[in-house]
Formats: sequence, C-alpha cells, structure tokens
Amino acid sequence: MGESKILLSSPHMGGTEVKYVQEAFDTNWIAPLGKNVIEFENQVKKFTGSNAACALSSGTAGIHIALDLLGVQQGDVVFCSSLTFIASANPILYLGAKPVFIDSDLESWNMSPIALEKAFKAYEEKGKLPKAVVIVNLYGQSAKMDELMAICDNYNVPVVEDAAESLGALYKGKMSGTFGKFGVFSFNGNKIITTSGGGMIVSDDEEMIQKALKKATQARDQAVHYQHSEVGYNYRLSNISAGIGRGQMEVLEQRINEKREIFNRYEEALGAIDGIEMMPELENTYHNRWLSTMIIDSEKFGVSVLEIIEHLAKNNIEARPVWKPMHMQPLFEKCDYFSEEKDNSKYLYENGICLPSDTKMTVEQQEFVINEIKDILS
Repeated sequence: MGESKILLSSPHMGGTEVKYVQEAFDTNWIAPLGKNVIEFENQVKKFTGSNAACALSSGTAGIHIALDLLGVQQGDVVFCSSLTFIASANPILYLGAKPVFIDSDLESWNMSPIALEKAFKAYEEKGKLPKAVVIVNLYGQSAKMDELMAICDNYNVPVVEDAAESLGALYKGKMSGTFGKFGVFSFNGNKIITTSGGGMIVSDDEEMIQKALKKATQARDQAVHYQHSEVGYNYRLSNISAGIGRGQMEVLEQRINEKREIFNRYEEALGAIDGIEMMPELENTYHNRWLSTMIIDSEKFGVSVLEIIEHLAKNNIEARPVWKPMHMQPLFEKCDYFSEEKDNSKYLYENGICLPSDTKMTVEQQEFVINEIKDILS
C-alpha cells in the first residue's frame, strides 16, 4: 500500500477536459479570450447563481482586483481572517494598505463575529473604519455569514468573500461566494476542481464585473490606439485553461460527493476516539469537505501533530498542519490582531491536521491511512 504516494489533494480530470482544450487548438483560440472562457464563466454563474463572473489567472488576482475596485489604497485598513493561506492577505499589501487580522470561532473555524465586532469597535474609536473585510471560507466550510454580514452592513463596509476553497458549499441554501460584494474562487491544482492555475471573481453587480474585466486586461480604454487612464493588470485566464475548467465543472458535484464520502469515512473511523475532534459542519450549511481536517488533543495522546505528519510521511502519506495564522507570520508581526477570549486560530493551527483527501484515493488506501493514524495514537 505504501508504494504510490497517497496525496493530500491532486488534480482529478473527468475526461471531457481534453475535448474543450482540443477545440481551443482547432480554432486557434490559444490566448486569453475565446469560447472556453465565456462558457466557463457561464457555468460558474449558473452554478453559483451570480449575475456576473470574470475568469482570471488566479484566486489571488480576484482578491486583488476586488479590493482595488472597492477603492483600497495606500494607508487604508482592511480586516482579514487570520486562519487562512497568505493569498487572502497579500493583495492588501499590493495596494499599500494595512491588514488587521481577525480570529476564528471554533464552530466554523472561520472569522469570529465576536472578534470582528471587537475590531470594528476599536477602529471606530480610532476614527478609521476598514475599507473592506476579507472573509475566508476555510477548507470548504462557509463562515457564519449572517452574523458577519450584519456587522459589516451595520458599519457600511463591503465584504470580499474569499471562497477559494469552498466552491459548491452552501450556507442556509445559498452558494458560498455569493454573500459579499465580490466572491472569489480558486482553480489551483489542489482545489476541488482545477484549471491548473486560475480563479474567478463573481458578483451580482454586473457593472463591477465589467470594471474587473477591464482591470484584468491592462485597463485599456476603448480606442483604436492603445490608451490607458488607470492602472490595470494582466490577469485574464487563458482559453486553454478555461477549457480544462469547462470539463471540470461537469464533474464538480461528483467531486463534492466524493470529498464528503472521504470525510465521512474518517469521521466514522476516528470521530468517536476521545481526544479527536473532526472539523464541524455548521448547522444549515453544506461543507464541500475540500480537505478533511481534525483536531488532535496532543497531551492526551502524547504525540504532536508534527509527529503524526512525520509518521505518515514515512509511510508515503501526505498530511499537513492547518494553515499557520497570518498574525503569527513574520511578514505581519506588526499588524493588529483581534481574538476571542482565547486565540482560536493559534489553537487550531497547533492542534489541527489536514488528512489525505484526494478523490483518486481508493477506499483501501484511505483505510491504510486510518490504520496508520490509529497506530501512532495508540
């Protein structure tokens, strides 16, 4: 069983991707633009119920453009989830703004309404409200959007929903990525579906997506000659990558079901063990279970998360710690951080583990992973 490596999450093609890529070659639409890009955007719009979408070279590009369109600039403040990948926060720096990090709650592992309210009160007293709030939906789980949106709306501050990992997740029947002014998805190689590298920005505001499209294509003005009156970026998705995306959208629901089955097998085998807590699924939500994650009580088992990861690696099994929070990163050591009573983000990072969640993994391979975990914990 230890022969071929059991991966955390790798690309899983459905089979029709090559047809759309071939179509791009046959019609010579190789560069950005072309039928695949338009169709891929239409699929994501239809799937999420968004009015408008713009396919981009990465999810990071989507966050960058969203913040730019919301007027974030030098000296501004942007609130951002702390427990996330750095791509959620880097675009704040690109625009010369200052990130302020917000803790997670333990029910969703996402932005804590309590900590967010604390941050708003503190910054209102300073007379400097944030220009935007970046709310992340971690590992395919929606944040507590009702409470978070109510707070942001109360202060009249727009939300960018970083749904990079949560395509297909639902919160109270509504699709992840459709709550904020903008939603951003990632199609990086390890995501639930992939275009190799790529992303998408969605919004119900069609005019804003038109502006995003302009920004993504070097902000070229409408003129015969090359004319530019604002800063733009080279962020459009290629027609070839979008061809992969078209095929991947056809198997998205299947992939979500497979990811959830993987999680359920872990939960069945490990969830009842005293000292193990699987990542919860908020009430009235549907988690896409992009990665199966859990918390280990290291003191109880006398073994740390890193020791478990090392043990699995020796058996050709890839596992990872939960994201290291942004407020603990050297890059952001001077930034403000607002936590709940306890620092939940730090706790989740120090005790959390991401288990192999590859949809190409066989049931036998997953059982091998489970047995290795049980071995080390006993």
